[in-house]
Amino acid sequence: MNEQQPDGRMSFDEAVHYVQLESGKAAFSAMPVFSDRPGDAEQRAEGARVFVLKSDGAGSYCAHFIAGPFFSNAFAANETLSPAELPERIRELRFMATRLDDSWLGMQIQTLIQKLVEASGTEASQMPDYANMPAVSAGPEAVFPISFVSGRDR
Repeated sequence: MNEQQPDGRMSFDEAVHYVQLESGKAAFSAMPVFSDRPGDAEQRAEGARVFVLKSDGAGSYCAHFIAGPFFSNAFAANETLSPAELPERIRELRFMATRLDDSWLGMQIQTLIQKLVEASGTEASQMPDYANMPAVSAGPEAVFPISFVSGRDR
């Protein structure tokens, strides 16, 4: 039973089999999330949904479901699901073999995807290096008007 595609992706069943047999291995699928502007030709992905399958250490598997906007640590979902809790539509997804460091699950979603792709051994030359981008923040001398912080004028 080898349902692996020429691009290295696996069916859901193949991914489950892979993570159950290979200790320390994982498989993932990522889907972009677009805004609710139908017909907008300039529309770009604003976030992603990521499913990461891994062994539960007891002969079965679990799935981490992470969803949220790019460039934010605010998640719409960051849950661990048992096989019984998985939505049926997950069986339609294609998965890539990878490994998972649990510390990645709290990173910004674009950095999580980058780490999973890198750990898969797939050439990711088209992806920006989000993990090593310099952090941009205001210096201690920056002063923000109260209306900017609170969203209202004083």
